[in-house]
Amino acid sequence: MKAKHWFVFILLGAIWSSSFLWIKIAVAEIGPVTLVAFRVLFGLLFAGGAVFIQRVEWPRDRKTWTIFIIIGLTNIAIPFFLISWGEQAIDSAVAAILNSTVPLFTLVIAHLFLHDDKMTVQKVLGLLVGFAGVVILLSEDMHVSQSSLLGQGAVILASMFYAGSAVYTRRNTPNAHGLVRGAAPLLSATVVMWLAAPIAESPFKIPHLPMTWIALLWLGVLGSGLALILNYYLIHEIGPTRATMVTYVFPLGGVLLGVLFLNEHLSWQLLAGGLLIISSLVVVNWKKQ
Repeated sequence: MKAKHWFVFILLGAIWSSSFLWIKIAVAEIGPVTLVAFRVLFGLLFAGGAVFIQRVEWPRDRKTWTIFIIIGLTNIAIPFFLISWGEQAIDSAVAAILNSTVPLFTLVIAHLFLHDDKMTVQKVLGLLVGFAGVVILLSEDMHVSQSSLLGQGAVILASMFYAGSAVYTRRNTPNAHGLVRGAAPLLSATVVMWLAAPIAESPFKIPHLPMTWIALLWLGVLGSGLALILNYYLIHEIGPTRATMVTYVFPLGGVLLGVLFLNEHLSWQLLAGGLLIISSLVVVNWKKQ
């Protein structure tokens, strides 16, 4: 990867590092459908505002909008809901580990449907090393007694949606403007979730706690609006397998933030897991000169 790709990759990992924590905070007051409805709305306002400021034209043909509607459902609305619903029953650390299966699923799907992102021994080794690093990194925070099989299954299913949608996006949106790639799927996801929220969670509850609003704004503006623009950029620039490896980075970022700002102890799990995650990124992206 080039320097600009590494910059976007690290920035995306930093933004998503605390997503599971903010989701856990928000679902303490509101339901998962309401959470996702507000999250995608704030994301749309940010991404749509960027499209307006840059004066980028929206798609005008039905085929392109159909593609973005599918992406909005499979990469935003459905997996966002599944993870938010699952975190009602499982720890955020468990959710982060399960979500880190995205690159493994992507590796298989990309191999089947893309000609320029084939499975290799180098990629498989790198992805397995990185996943092992995530498990070691978060093993200290896992509490099996609090976990639910349904909650775990929901997060794994979300990972499958992310993987399939990443490959679908790479195949079907090569010529779309980067800002439109982020905003258009958020538009379809927002429409779907705001139609579903009053029905699925009746009576519809508006958040009251300031911390919940902070969580929703963070998840929407940064974790959805900006992050999705960056994510789709990476998918097209470096391929879906490498792009989805960002799911290995944000658990590491979350633990590092705890050490730096919450005075959490520096454990051997952080050192070993972090070393394995960094090693996996080097292995997958290593090219012989």
